[in-house]
Amino acid sequence: MTHTLLRGRLLTFLRAPQELGDTGSYLYESDGGLLIRDGLIVARGAYDKVSAKAPADVVAVDHRPHLIMPGFIDTHLHFPQMQVIASYAANLLEWLNTYTFPEECRFVESAHAARIATHFYDELVRHGTTTAVAYCSVHKTSADAFFAEALRRNMRMVGGKVMMDRNAPQGLLDTPQMGYDETRQIIAEWHGKGRCHVAITPRFAITSTPAQMEATQALAREFPDLHIQTHLSENHDEIKFTCELYPEAIDYTDIYARYGLLGDRTLFGHCIHLSDREADAMSETGSVAVHCPTSNLFLGSGLFPLKALARRDKSVRIGVATDIGGGSSYSMLRTMDEAYKIQQLLGERLNPLESYYHMTLGNAQSLSLADRIGTLDVGSDADIVVLNAAATPAMALKMEVVKTLPEELFLLQTMGDDRAIVETYVAGVAAKSTI
Repeated sequence: MTHTLLRGRLLTFLRAPQELGDTGSYLYESDGGLLIRDGLIVARGAYDKVSAKAPADVVAVDHRPHLIMPGFIDTHLHFPQMQVIASYAANLLEWLNTYTFPEECRFVESAHAARIATHFYDELVRHGTTTAVAYCSVHKTSADAFFAEALRRNMRMVGGKVMMDRNAPQGLLDTPQMGYDETRQIIAEWHGKGRCHVAITPRFAITSTPAQMEATQALAREFPDLHIQTHLSENHDEIKFTCELYPEAIDYTDIYARYGLLGDRTLFGHCIHLSDREADAMSETGSVAVHCPTSNLFLGSGLFPLKALARRDKSVRIGVATDIGGGSSYSMLRTMDEAYKIQQLLGERLNPLESYYHMTLGNAQSLSLADRIGTLDVGSDADIVVLNAAATPAMALKMEVVKTLPEELFLLQTMGDDRAIVETYVAGVAAKSTI
């Protein structure tokens, strides 16, 4: 058995913070130890106590004075869009048709998909992200490349082959039967292999006919424990077009409801412009609204009412995500910096404890995977990030006057990027330093 002992300041959340002074929402150890064996955390606490439990041949790594946290979790991004990021366009639909769809056509080629997969995982690890939920392209080759690389790196990843049979270039269309059959093949070949999770992935209602939505419903019935991911209520033109395609539906959310796709494992990207009725429907079914702040700002889609959705009598479960390549950064730190600014524009406050809760335990809960990831709890996967709040000269200067943990977290969120990630551990193995 291989044992690793990490030393540093430990931070892990117990629940959602209610306010900036809510010290009961997290555990903080100023000189902490994490003992890892075979990819799992087997002891956590004060360093002197944890080190006393370690075997003589333990591999010890001293990360003082840095902060050790659970690895970041990204609940919505697009694996084939690495070369789409930073593409100039007026809005969502123009951006899709001009840049995204042509780029995704290239993923029919296995070699291209494999090459991008290597770069994709490198960027996640570089930015401290240890689990992500990704859309592949319509091609099975893209999903195969995505999961093969996840398996090679032993990362806990969620992904799925996009299903889309209309309103896209010919090279990106499947059929209802093909989408169903290939998704079933991917489930058979990859789900549960290593730490891979397959998600049922209709891109959004605009690109799926009613027949394909029925095929999606059939998959959801056959595999009720799988995640489902799609898009909802991102852009006013998108909403209008979608409702024209499904005139029998009450609203956009009702389209998915009619095909049985709402539920506690369903992740709806964006959800910016939900009506009260739609928010109620999501709350009642436990569906997750995934906030993608850098993408929403980049494409001018709108301001996500994170706080308003959370404090409703029928609150909505919320995840946060980069949404590469509509999003403009792979960093969850940068993502939450933009989320903070959006709430400021809405007259709300998002404190730094909340931000780090969302990036870790909150996102794990939104994926129903908090028993495996998102904390430093004993028995959890040893997916870990080590953070340095003095990573750049400007950050180091600011750190001279930082007095509290929340102030340090806010500095990391506001000024940090991949340079602030000292190390990323995947199942207990140092991954960033080996890229």
